[in-house]
Amino acid sequence: MQQTPEFANELLRALRGTRDRTVDMPKDELHSYWCRMTDPCFNSRIRIYFDLCDRNMDGRITKKDIKQTIILSASTNKLSLTHEEAEDFAALVMELLDIENQGYIELNQFETLIKMSLSKGSFSTNHLSIRHNPYHSFDLCEEPRSKTEVLFRSYWRRGWIVFLWLIICTALFTWKFIQYRHRAAFQVMGYCLSTAKGAAETLKFNMALILLPVCRNTITWLRKNRSINSIIPFNDNINFHKMIAGGIVVGVILHGGAHLSCDLPRISDSDRLIFMQTIAARFGYHQPSYFEILATKEVATGIIMVVLMMIAFSLATKWPRRQPPSLPRSVRNVTGYNTFWYSHHLFIAVYALLILHSMFLFLTDNVTEKTTWMYIAIPVLLYTGERVFRAIRSGFYEVEILKASIYPGKVLSLQLNKPEGFKYLSGMYIFIQCPQISPFEWHPFSLTSGPEDDCLSVHIRTAGDWSYQIYSLFQEATLSGVKGYPKVHIDGPYGAASQDHVKYDIVVLIGLGIGFTPFISILKDVINGAEKSHCDHTGCREGSLRKAPLKAYLYWVTREQSSFDWFRDTMKEISNSNQKQSVVEMHNFLTCVYQEGDARSVLISAIQALHHAKNGIDFVSRTPVRTHFARPNWISIFSKLARRHREARIGVFYCGPSAAAKELEKMCTKFSTKTSTRFVFHKENY
Repeated sequence: MQQTPEFANELLRALRGTRDRTVDMPKDELHSYWCRMTDPCFNSRIRIYFDLCDRNMDGRITKKDIKQTIILSASTNKLSLTHEEAEDFAALVMELLDIENQGYIELNQFETLIKMSLSKGSFSTNHLSIRHNPYHSFDLCEEPRSKTEVLFRSYWRRGWIVFLWLIICTALFTWKFIQYRHRAAFQVMGYCLSTAKGAAETLKFNMALILLPVCRNTITWLRKNRSINSIIPFNDNINFHKMIAGGIVVGVILHGGAHLSCDLPRISDSDRLIFMQTIAARFGYHQPSYFEILATKEVATGIIMVVLMMIAFSLATKWPRRQPPSLPRSVRNVTGYNTFWYSHHLFIAVYALLILHSMFLFLTDNVTEKTTWMYIAIPVLLYTGERVFRAIRSGFYEVEILKASIYPGKVLSLQLNKPEGFKYLSGMYIFIQCPQISPFEWHPFSLTSGPEDDCLSVHIRTAGDWSYQIYSLFQEATLSGVKGYPKVHIDGPYGAASQDHVKYDIVVLIGLGIGFTPFISILKDVINGAEKSHCDHTGCREGSLRKAPLKAYLYWVTREQSSFDWFRDTMKEISNSNQKQSVVEMHNFLTCVYQEGDARSVLISAIQALHHAKNGIDFVSRTPVRTHFARPNWISIFSKLARRHREARIGVFYCGPSAAAKELEKMCTKFSTKTSTRFVFHKENY
């Protein structure tokens, strides 16, 4: 209980009772307390907690005692609670238990309150738990599948793309390797030359291919074709982009390493007779030194390219881009998303140098062998066209800020008018630019409005330099009360993994923190789909409606109670709409509160149950959606889903940190293997 010293002191007071706490504690007394605390007997633990609430140890708990314990529990669990609210909750408890209006409650009445709070969650096993039943595991369904089958069905689309890419790279390398094995220059440079040229061919291919996964308009357009979308994993476009970058790194090491450490020294140090008989004509019949070769256009352009690529690649890795506190301050000052964004545009110079580099070749003047431009022409033109199209389209979208709201946790909510002709689907995202910050930077944000809403809305949480600046601008404008907000431009919409929710009848939506945003429009889509499910009775044309899931489960996990402010109105709206259809099941998880059944949160659980039963509102989130405490028990959740939907195919969509994504993906594989339900995992990648 080191993290909750105030609660620990109160527990010590309850254990020692009327003893003078200033007197030293003998070993046998400590041992007796330890035995009481670790006693699994329900009644024993109830007694300890009753004594904790009973301030004067007279066997009676008054309204004031309950209020003080509520305030203590709220503080221990980092919950925001005023004294007036604590007073109201204490009165609610007394109203329920003190039926005879005695002004106090006793142990048997208090036990009723605790049992009420223990009836609503998962069981806890730690020594601070006062639950009397341990967590029980769920039986697994019959008809299990083999793990190989599940993995194949989950990853075959990624697999064939990666396999094809490896086959092409291997084929190109082998082709050039064999080709230069039979050239005269091989007598001077040997297998180093073949290796360098084989790697160069893969570099041409990968430098062309790496642009395609970031052609977002093209990918969004291709997503609309069900046949193509069913075999190409468009959701992994950024991962594929990174994988190709890794292939380029390997190619650069092989190509540049073989040239600089092997080929060039062999040219300068080779036998003069062999040099004159083979490649002397390519050097004007002068055998150059190593440093003379380094000064040539071919090598100079190659070295500059490698330096620029090293800068861009290094600043695009996770640590410099996210600026973790573990990095030295001097390093953090020159890293971050902005640095990543601008350094990535060094690719313009890299592609220009690549063309120059390919025009000056030591060993050939044959134009048909200078094929670099053939590889990169179409991808470069496509990508350039996309950037031009984005610039023109964003200029046509005239947007006005209708409302800007500032929330705790440095979250900014923007409502914008919907431009004429702007159409999108649930789960899509847009890019936002604020000229007052930078005319070049565009950042992606999920649309939290539904396709049928009259306006567009986004939620922006400060996670870097740009988001902090736009938050500060709108905060200043909101607090000062000036007319008008900073100007913003939008571009999009673009397809995302969440779009694939239409492929499933049942979806599970898991958002961590601000990762809830992509799923708001999906929840609205599910409710609207249910309301229109009887379309044929109203005379609409069959097939005129886009398919929406029949059932959605939302699990929103957040660390701070103030996070519920971000989407409170939205959750109330969804809850009210869902009352008629019951097609959406929402669960909030607040991880700063100790798990249900823990002595530090048991009174909070009891009050939560009482308040929700009386008013229909969860006092923690201040919405109709009940809040669970601590982290979700994913095994329990997936077990229940598998039991409830046997033989079903469930889409699991996740938005949040990568660490949790790995855990959830393993969970999907495990339960798809062990049960008759198939869980298909999707993660948002922008």
